Amino acid sequence: MKNIITVAVLLISSIFYAQNTGVTGKWKTIDDETGQAKSIVEIYEKSGKIYGRVMEIFDVNHKKDLCNDCSGEDANKPILGLTIIKGLSKDGNEYNSGEIMDPKNGRHYRCTIVLQSKDKLKVRGYIGFAILGRTQYWYRVK
Repeated sequence: MKNIITVAVLLISSIFYAQNTGVTGKWKTIDDETGQAKSIVEIYEKSGKIYGRVMEIFDVNHKKDLCNDCSGEDANKPILGLTIIKGLSKDGNEYNSGEIMDPKNGRHYRCTIVLQSKDKLKVRGYIGFAILGRTQYWYRVK
């Protein structure tokens, strides 16, 4: 009886652990230049692709900023609520083949994201080759 209870507890805990180890969820973004927390981005799946939208901005002076340098459908939209990660596909242990947009300058970059641990996400934006880019580490919001 003791073994059955132990197995049941392990099974249930592994289900909860598995649900919280993917890239989907809310992530605190950290500026790679200043080391300061900037925002909360919610990463979600839609039609088999990964997307991310800005859910919260920490700097009160920028909470109502518009994406003035954005083009197309994002032009002059509020940064709060803006989808900045679009169309990533799973490829082994990373997500790629999509893009990330920097709302400060409206530029689009190729993007890869890799789960470093269950609560740490490596986000890399680049032009051309992955060597030419910037990396940020985001942390899961609990």
